[in-house]
Amino acid sequence: MVVGDFAHEREVVVIGGGPGGYHAAIRAAQLGKEVTIIENQKLGGVCLNESCVPSKLFANAAGKLDEARDMESFGIKGYEKVSFDINGLQERKNKVVHSLTQGVEALLKKNNIEKVQGTAFFISDTELGVENQDAFEKYKFEQVIIATGASFSAPENIPDNDDRILFGSSLYAMDETPEHLALYGSDYITLEAAAIFASFGSEITIILDQEKDSFSFDKTINKELLRLLKKRKIKVYKKTKMTDVTALKDGVHVTLISSNGELTIEASHLFVSSDKSANTSGLRLESCGVEVSANGFIPITNTTQTNKSHVYAVGDTTTSGSLAVEAIKQGKVAGEQAAGENSEWDPGLCPVVAHTVKPIAVVGLTEEEALQEGYNIRVSQFPLASNGYAALSNEKEGIVKVVSEKDTDVILGYHAIGCGSIEMISSAVQVLEMGGRIEDVIYPYYPHPSINEAWLEAAEGLLGKAVHG
Repeated sequence: MVVGDFAHEREVVVIGGGPGGYHAAIRAAQLGKEVTIIENQKLGGVCLNESCVPSKLFANAAGKLDEARDMESFGIKGYEKVSFDINGLQERKNKVVHSLTQGVEALLKKNNIEKVQGTAFFISDTELGVENQDAFEKYKFEQVIIATGASFSAPENIPDNDDRILFGSSLYAMDETPEHLALYGSDYITLEAAAIFASFGSEITIILDQEKDSFSFDKTINKELLRLLKKRKIKVYKKTKMTDVTALKDGVHVTLISSNGELTIEASHLFVSSDKSANTSGLRLESCGVEVSANGFIPITNTTQTNKSHVYAVGDTTTSGSLAVEAIKQGKVAGEQAAGENSEWDPGLCPVVAHTVKPIAVVGLTEEEALQEGYNIRVSQFPLASNGYAALSNEKEGIVKVVSEKDTDVILGYHAIGCGSIEMISSAVQVLEMGGRIEDVIYPYYPHPSINEAWLEAAEGLLGKAVHG
């Protein structure tokens, strides 16, 4: 190993080039700081290279397949023989990921950010060591931002060395379409994968764990989601414990126990939604005195600072956030704080979306949560079947639901499943962030015809004013 004999001095060092890391680096640089970013793999992190971008590309492909199968209802002929080639989709994924990665690289250069390839670890609370093969360099920093992310870890007693048993983002690296894909989990990752591969032609089985009889959305959304899954012939086992998983030569044998007794499933592939572990074990955080939780995640304040005021942490590596949108927000705050700006982030009102059988987008309190918190509430739901644009586009399945406080008319929550849900969620987030009331939603103009009118009529329904509800 070649060892540097001096330390490079930098104002701000960012460890990790994922969404949180590169946003932090760019914001600090925009505000005049000299910034170095250290990455041991690819810029963009897991989100860009393996997870967020590939999964949404696959979801987009599934949506296009579904649209093609519906073309005849619009008088468009010749789509009856539409087929799917997963290898062609993988080629497109690789091109898109490469292009976006190059885009991040260009942004760093544009902002004069030094990129260092290697694995970083703390030597002290002001110095880092960086190893890259046989080379070793030291970096002395004024402030450092940790953005090393997290990794999926296989649950106990489940084989992790068989290519038919999948974890994390490995679904989107397959070169074959599963004949029968079983999925164990109830999160948005599981739901998206189920919908995607159902569109691709796979038989799908979802297994909810023994504590779950539904998904983690508002009860109205869950009911509609389960109906849509059933319509798509996606089997859902509720409150089920997976007791044994055996990899076979041409499939996976899964043993389950539920209130109805023991049953077995033979699938070609099994996906297991697994927990994440923070990528902090190699950082030697004890050398700089940064506190971590029992499972390695780093607690942070609303300014993204750790217990060491000059050490920041963002994204999956923290105890406060597992979505890319949170990592991006925290990254910007960390970069601004490192440059002397008074900036904060708030964990509340972060939207959750799922590109599943029909898109789901939610923000704020569910009906159940609002009642549990003691609110006197109004609830209104509007079916997309009553929306003109949904009817003309043959996208009539879905519901928009709004929860408000009865005494003040303040909007507490927005929950939607169906066409346009994800596109409308930003408007809902803005209303909730501003403490908006029903009148703030129903007063503005909404284009006609449009799916947006479902958001309007759901809000009008809170006051009994919806015309089509």
